[in-house]
Amino acid sequence: MLTLYHAEPGANSLKCLIPLFEKALPFDSVYIDLHKFEQHEAWFVAINPEGQVPVLDHDGQIVTQTTVINEYLEDAFPDAPALRPADPLGVARMRYWNKFVDEHVMNFVSMWGWHRFVGVLARGIESGDFERMVDRIPLHEQREKWRTARSGFSEADLANAKRKMALALDKVEVQLGETPWLAGDSYTLADINFYAHCGMYAARMFPDLTDPARHPRLAAWRDRIAGRPAVTQALAMPDHTNPALRTFSGEVH
Repeated sequence: MLTLYHAEPGANSLKCLIPLFEKALPFDSVYIDLHKFEQHEAWFVAINPEGQVPVLDHDGQIVTQTTVINEYLEDAFPDAPALRPADPLGVARMRYWNKFVDEHVMNFVSMWGWHRFVGVLARGIESGDFERMVDRIPLHEQREKWRTARSGFSEADLANAKRKMALALDKVEVQLGETPWLAGDSYTLADINFYAHCGMYAARMFPDLTDPARHPRLAAWRDRIAGRPAVTQALAMPDHTNPALRTFSGEVH
């Protein structure tokens, strides 16, 4: 029995939803409403003390952190369609790209998401209620991130985050000139990782960074992934975000 606790099909949650559908693994979906801060409720913190989604429950065993969850699925279900190369070099290349996305891409894309979405939510909460909400957040770093989102990220930090995203897009464009997928000849967890965190959203957030003339291979790669049935299934999962506050739509500045 697999249960995935997740939010909207974007970023971290999308990163784990796609492999479940790609591998055709039946799972129970438990939607966690981040807009109501359900991830900080006592019942959820009892499942994941860090108070973050997604979380995988496999027969009562809890697995957290998206990259770990996805590799766990590879190990736990070896007969399902593989999303990890069979050879050691291919695995190393996949893990290199996952490390790059996790450490050098995700946080910078996230900053813009928090700037455009979470900051709007945070500023809409009365001061006393906001502090009580923040006090419930288990991780110190997340508490500080909420406070920063409420007060506003600096223009310098936002500009640096955009610069890092541009570098990542250029780096992927170069790689796709050498191999059809990030880790080589096969579609892997590395492609899913970059797609979920940056590849799908960059064009919406920053069309100036994703001109097809500048990144033609990236655009074609993105279209190939978007056309996969499993990705369509994952993106069709519940999305209760207020349309006026779509994180990466560019409607909130």
